[in-house]
Amino acid sequence: MELVVASSSVEAGIGCWDLLNGAEQLRYKLCASPPHGLICVGERFLASSQLREPSASSGSVQYWSWSKPQVDVKSFPEEPINPLAANSEGTYIAGGGSSGNIYLWEVNTGRLLKKWHAHYRGVSCLAFSDDGSLLISGSEDGGIRVWSLIGLFDDYQSQQESHLYMHNFTEHTLCVTDVVTGYGGCKAIIVSASQDRTCKVWSVGSGRLLRNVVFPTIIDAIALDPGENVFFAGGRDGKIYVAALNAESPLNSKYGLHIIDCFSNHSEPFDELTDIPVCSFICYSDEFTSVTSLTFNCVFFVFQSNQPKIVAPVTCLAYGITGNYLLSGSEDGVIRVWDARTLNIVRVFKHAKGPVNNILVVRQHFSQMNSYASSRRHGSSLPPPLEKYTTEEGGDIRAFLGGPATCSNLTEPLYITEQVMNRQIKELQQQGSASAEMEIERLKRENERATQMAQQWRKMYDNLHQFCVNELLDGDQEGVSNGNAA
Repeated sequence: MELVVASSSVEAGIGCWDLLNGAEQLRYKLCASPPHGLICVGERFLASSQLREPSASSGSVQYWSWSKPQVDVKSFPEEPINPLAANSEGTYIAGGGSSGNIYLWEVNTGRLLKKWHAHYRGVSCLAFSDDGSLLISGSEDGGIRVWSLIGLFDDYQSQQESHLYMHNFTEHTLCVTDVVTGYGGCKAIIVSASQDRTCKVWSVGSGRLLRNVVFPTIIDAIALDPGENVFFAGGRDGKIYVAALNAESPLNSKYGLHIIDCFSNHSEPFDELTDIPVCSFICYSDEFTSVTSLTFNCVFFVFQSNQPKIVAPVTCLAYGITGNYLLSGSEDGVIRVWDARTLNIVRVFKHAKGPVNNILVVRQHFSQMNSYASSRRHGSSLPPPLEKYTTEEGGDIRAFLGGPATCSNLTEPLYITEQVMNRQIKELQQQGSASAEMEIERLKRENERATQMAQQWRKMYDNLHQFCVNELLDGDQEGVSNGNAA
C-alpha cells in the first residue's frame, strides 16, 4: 500500500490517504510545518519541524507513530529548524537552521553527532543521496553544497582541508527553493531550483554544471521521473513544467530551451491572457475591453463576466513509488494526482485547511502495519527526543558508515559508533580463542574480496558515467550551434 502524506504551514495537522483507492487514513494533529519540513524516517514514523514566531529562540521537531494521531515525541533543538532530511534507512536525521548551521542526529539514540556552519544564510532545503553517503544542502544565499558524511567524521581529512564540503555550487543568484538527487551516490546528478527562475542540473562526480533551464516563473518544487529522462518543475504561475534531462528537447519550444511541455489543472486560458506577466491582477468586464494591471503577490485572479478564476502556485511535488503518478500540492490546499504519461488528473485529495507545502509518498507493508498496531497496544516504540547539544565527553562522536544491513530488522543501524567498535574489539581480545581468530581471518578475506569487487564496479561505473556526461554536453553544444546557425 502506498500512502500520500501532506502537511501545511498552518496548524491543520498531517493528512494521510491511500494513493490507489483514495481512502483517508489517520489525520495527525498539531502540525504547522515549513517547506521541506516533513519527512518519513525509515518508513517507521513521521517527523516534522515546526514553524514558530521569528522572535522565538528555539523551535521543535515532533514525531508521530503511524498508529496514533497525537504527537508521540517532541524535541527542542538549539535553534529553529526549517528543512529536515532522513537517509533511506532512517538511521540519521539532518536539520537546517536559520543561522546556516546543519545538525546531524543519530535516530535510535537521539544523539547530536555533528553540528557545523554550512552556509552564510539560513538553510532552505536538504536531501540525502540515494545511498546515504552524501548530504546536499541549499541556502537562502543561493549556494548549494555537497557534504560527504564520511568526510565530516574524518578528523584527519578535516585538518588537511580548508573546508568540509565536497562541492560548492554558487551559480544561483537568489534563494534555493528545492534540491533533488538522482541515483548513483557520488556519481549522481543534482537538480536545483531557485527564486532566480532557473533550474540547474549538476554532476556530483565531476562537480560541473551540466544544464541550465530558464523558466517564465519562479520554481518552488521539482521532482525527477524514475528514469531520469525528465524532471517536473512546479511554478508560482500554477503550472507544472516538464524539462528534459536525457530526453530530446525541441529547439523552438514556446516555453524555453529544454522545456518540453507545460500543464495545469485549470481550464484553458483566454487567448488575450496568454502573455500575462507573473504576479499581476487582471480584471475583465462585459462592458469594457480595457485591461487594468496591478502588482500582486504571486497569485493570479482573472474575472470574466464576474466569474473568478484563481491560479494557485504549485508548492510541492512528489513521484509515486509504483505506477507512473506525479503528485502536486498547491496553495489552494489541494493535492492532485497526475498520470505522468497523459498529464491528466486521476485523483484529488483536499487538505483540511491552508496551503499544502509538503507531500510524501510512503510505502507501507501489511507486516509493518500489524507491528505498529501491536506497538500501540504496548506503548510507544519511537526513539527518544533529539539532543540539543553534542556530547561533551570525547567531543563529536565518530562513526563508521557500513553497507546495507543483512538483518531484516528495519531499525538496525547501518553504522557503528566508535564506542561500539571499541567494545566489540575488547570482547574479541578477551575471548582470545582459536575460533575468534579464525572468524577474524575469515572476515578479513571477505573484506578483501568485497573491496576488489567494489573497485571493479566503481571503475565500470566511472566509465559509464563519463560517457553519459560527455554525450549530454555534446548534445547541448550541438543544439546551441544549430540554434545559432538558424
